[in-house]
Amino acid sequence: MEVLRFFIHYGLHLIFPGLIAWLFFRENWRKVWLILVFTMLIDLDHLLAIPIFDPHRCSINFHPLHTYLAGIAYISLLFLNRTRVLAIGLLFHLLTDAIDCLWL
Repeated sequence: MEVLRFFIHYGLHLIFPGLIAWLFFRENWRKVWLILVFTMLIDLDHLLAIPIFDPHRCSINFHPLHTYLAGIAYISLLFLNRTRVLAIGLLFHLLTDAIDCLWL
């Protein structure tokens, strides 16, 4: 079951953003996909936790960049054209991590 969880989690983080980029931003899908994957850098907040990685911990509302308040800030980025793709990536990241929490 852990292997399935791993593939679903990282598939959603890496493969699904490519699908989103190709379906909705076809002219610049490679650039958009890279931006969407780049949003995984919000996982740097895991470095503040002890232990850094705990497979049985839900990231949502535990790590600072994975809180509901951060999610509200990411939603606000949707309203600016220059940050819309970044916001989509950040919100999709939170959604992926929330789905991962369902396994716990």
